[in-house]
Amino acid sequence: MSTVAADRAGAGVVYLDHNATTPVDASVLDALLPWLSEGFGNPSSTYARGVAAREALEDARGRVAAFVGAASEEVVFTGSGSEADLLAVRGAVLGLHPAGPARPHVITQATEHPAVLAACDELRQWHGVDVTVLPVDQHGQVTAAAVAEAITPATVLVSIMHANNETGTLQPIQDIAAVTRESGVLLHTDAAQSAGKMALDVAELGVDLMTIVGHKMYAPKGIAALYVRDGVALHPVIGGGGQERGLRAGTENVAFAVGMGRAADLSADALTRGESARLTRLRDLLEEHLSARLPGRVHLNGHRDQRLPNTLNVSIDGTRALSLLPHLDVVAASAGSACHAGQDRPSPVLEAMDLSPERALSAIRLSVGRWTTEADVVTSARAIADAAGH
Repeated sequence: MSTVAADRAGAGVVYLDHNATTPVDASVLDALLPWLSEGFGNPSSTYARGVAAREALEDARGRVAAFVGAASEEVVFTGSGSEADLLAVRGAVLGLHPAGPARPHVITQATEHPAVLAACDELRQWHGVDVTVLPVDQHGQVTAAAVAEAITPATVLVSIMHANNETGTLQPIQDIAAVTRESGVLLHTDAAQSAGKMALDVAELGVDLMTIVGHKMYAPKGIAALYVRDGVALHPVIGGGGQERGLRAGTENVAFAVGMGRAADLSADALTRGESARLTRLRDLLEEHLSARLPGRVHLNGHRDQRLPNTLNVSIDGTRALSLLPHLDVVAASAGSACHAGQDRPSPVLEAMDLSPERALSAIRLSVGRWTTEADVVTSARAIADAAGH
């Protein structure tokens, strides 16, 4: 769970933790509910209810595919982003042809999502895979040159996230893709935080595998998708009944897939209407108000320009985030990543960026979203400044 300013993120509380999870859009809920009631058929069944469920599932797959510029058959539904990451990373290595390298090599980077790092650790411990974890600079970025230098003849996969969940820092995926293509190495990117906040196109990015997650884009928790470029062979994450092209056995969650398909349509429409620019304005306004109320005490963590439009990670001098946040009655926010919340120690992401323990422990992540208003931003800045003592 995310460390939030109030467990009751309800009426009167400004929700600024959209990187942890998003509310389910009402239109998404309307779209999925029928498939939890009269549309309960198993999509593998051949009678009417099963056929209808199969058609709904494939329609949702097509919508998610279109959202990222992929073909429908290139999208595999999973139960979470972590599962999609596991399918991509472990699947790519264990799916190698027997003629592949005897001791495969995988490259990732220090501020990667824990799901990718865990998959790499599993490959190293149980399958004898060599893993290189590249360092990042003070902004949290890795360079394409560093990736190129790390590639060896045994390298089969590079996994670098599109945007960091804590700082919002964007990685130069297109530049990295140029390196991996030239070397004949697969490239996976976890784009869970980017989907719905900025445009994503798998062809433009040049990736072979890409993770997107429903609950980060106003669909329910428990549904995600992995883009798998046509021709990429993966080892299944779950064996059994052959669903999802044989990569993820188990009766599909039709309702939540439908919800994710609807969420993809809504996000695409919002982006067309300028959602990225709106989020950027709110994010910057929030930083301006905080800096004005706490002069000289607010320090940005992450890249100033190359970051998500909705994400503001700042350290406030003289505070401790895990002590500050519970005193905010009207703001729900995070201390670092949701995956590390509740632990009073520096975030591994901020440590990898070589921030001092004091600065890392004073860092809060504020992430605006679809229904955040300017009034919300002003209210939040005032409340945070008051709690921090101005």
